[in-house]
Amino acid sequence: MLLKNRQNEIKSLLKNKSVLTTLEERYCYSVDASNLEKRGKIPEVVVFPETIEDVQTVVSYANEHNIPVVSRGAGTNMVGACVCTEGGIVLNLSKMDKILEINISNMTATVQPGVVVGNLKAAAENVGLFYPPDPSNFKVSTVGGGIAQSSGGAMSFKYGTTKDYVLSLKVVMADGKLMTLGVGTIKDASGYHLAQLMVGSEGTLGIIVEATLKLIPKPEARRTVAAYFNTFGDAICAVDGIIAQHIFPAAIDFMDRNSMLTVEDFAHCGLKTENECMLLVDVDGSEASLDSQINKIVSVVKEVNSSDITVADSEEASESLWKARRTSYAATSRLAPDVLSDDIIVPRDKLAEMISYCNDITKRYNLKMCLVGHVGDGNIHPQIALDLSNDEEFKSYVEAKSMMYKKAVELGGTISAEHGIGIEKLSYLENTIDNEAIKYMKMIKQIFDPKNILNPNKIFKL
Repeated sequence: MLLKNRQNEIKSLLKNKSVLTTLEERYCYSVDASNLEKRGKIPEVVVFPETIEDVQTVVSYANEHNIPVVSRGAGTNMVGACVCTEGGIVLNLSKMDKILEINISNMTATVQPGVVVGNLKAAAENVGLFYPPDPSNFKVSTVGGGIAQSSGGAMSFKYGTTKDYVLSLKVVMADGKLMTLGVGTIKDASGYHLAQLMVGSEGTLGIIVEATLKLIPKPEARRTVAAYFNTFGDAICAVDGIIAQHIFPAAIDFMDRNSMLTVEDFAHCGLKTENECMLLVDVDGSEASLDSQINKIVSVVKEVNSSDITVADSEEASESLWKARRTSYAATSRLAPDVLSDDIIVPRDKLAEMISYCNDITKRYNLKMCLVGHVGDGNIHPQIALDLSNDEEFKSYVEAKSMMYKKAVELGGTISAEHGIGIEKLSYLENTIDNEAIKYMKMIKQIFDPKNILNPNKIFKL
């Protein structure tokens, strides 16, 4: 009866606008892309707000009645950040999907949180501007989710991640009040940068309802080089050599042999699967500069024993190569009932050691792994296919993952570069960062959300 009363009260508050209450509807929003549904509960109600006032109404109600609130966009995160650990209310922000303004003079975009990243990128490019953040799922993931998870992508090496493009935010706080953080200018030295505090906070400090983002001029042209190598050591030497030539690629990604074989079987992209790994190197800029950059890159990769080199001669050819890389997760999912994509980063000079360790550990535990990542910044994504219903297999996965995390920290890296912490990595955080820092994080959480209703039990437990 209490559940029904709450559902009816919320419907009444929102005048029945997009409120889901049936068990089947609510069940769909108890999960996200992390495959961690066993660690969550079914929410009591799912709300699709259409305005900032709708969000304020729901959060105020939740605050008054001590009900957990989990905000989400497309639900594509990999760490269980949208899983409802205590039931409560899910705020699905996908209907707040308007690009409110693209200001060409100021080179900014003001958007609602449900705007799909790919749509923002396309809208910016239509007026000669560029929004660089490019998570692999940018065709479906949302801007609000990208800010909440501090997402990155292949172009982070040159252009940075989502945090580098956030100028100001409008945020609904835990008590339902609206707060504006920052201004829409490139420079702002007026006090603490609270907008940046929201980046990566996973909806635990406030709910982002509007963002003003920095744009940059769209590069005139782009070219892609694919180079194959028989050892990871040679591939990383090639990256060092490219940078030593004073070339700053837009992206430098890699795929290992397992991922190439899996993708080729799935999508038939024409990859050279007899090699140990492939580098994808993107350069952009003025058309006049690209031939020189490409020639230097080809010269470098030849010097470090590349067995095969392909230079894409058109935008379509470049996209064909990148399709193979972006397809890796979907292809890996065909190897077993489930696939878990991890996210580790180490200094680039430790990357070969980290990759070798991941291969050794997964072989020791008899796990199927396809390894991809952003080699330019040392960020790798071990994609492990397994059957989560098999207790022994899941136990092996947890042990292997724990050892990978420990190794990453030993090498001067960390357990998350762009996926966040959520519930998946919560138990590993205290062995990753300074414990005094965690104490301050918890104090910040308590100041912003004294009743602990905003996405509780994510990042850490209070």
